Amino acid sequence: MLTLAVLNKSGQEVGQVDLPNEIFGVPVNTDVLHQAMVMHQASLRQGNASTKERGSVSGGGKKPWRQKGTGRARSGSSRSPLWAGGGVVFGPHPRDFGYTIPKKIRRVALRESLNAKFQHKNLICLEEIQGQISKTKDFAQILTTLKLQGRILALLDGCDDSVRLVSRNIPRFEMLRCEDVNAYDVLRNKNLLLTKTSLNKILERVK
Repeated sequence: MLTLAVLNKSGQEVGQVDLPNEIFGVPVNTDVLHQAMVMHQASLRQGNASTKERGSVSGGGKKPWRQKGTGRARSGSSRSPLWAGGGVVFGPHPRDFGYTIPKKIRRVALRESLNAKFQHKNLICLEEIQGQISKTKDFAQILTTLKLQGRILALLDGCDDSVRLVSRNIPRFEMLRCEDVNAYDVLRNKNLLLTKTSLNKILERVK
């Protein structure tokens, strides 16, 4: 049985939590992770690029010159795509790039993202913080003690509600509920900080 150390606010190990071998004892399925990441990134695209076709460009109502007799090529509008200032052919228009993948694949992707963090030793289990924290610098000191570098995603279910308030202004720190987190959230942050309560909740989601 695999285990994960449980740390207190001082960075000392105060216990261990068992991890299921069927999730954390197997190689990471990168194909599923790729599918989930592409889906989430596609849904974040604004899709607001827009161009005007020849019918939308102002002007061009008058025929530039008569059809015959000038020696030049015939032309019916100065807003033809062949002309400077004319319309755009097959240009982009506002669209929604988002799409969905099956719920089972999204669940597997979340499970594999947890496995990836564990394999790279970026999965940290913190003891529930029960006492109230009144200042941001006090919570920032806890993160410094844990020696966490880079972006941090925190799932701190079971901790005092004051933690959410004092952590809002900490740079490169994001706090989510276990019910809202997905594989994209986990993978775009270097470290995953969670409590035993959060770990049990998220393992229930990925079973």
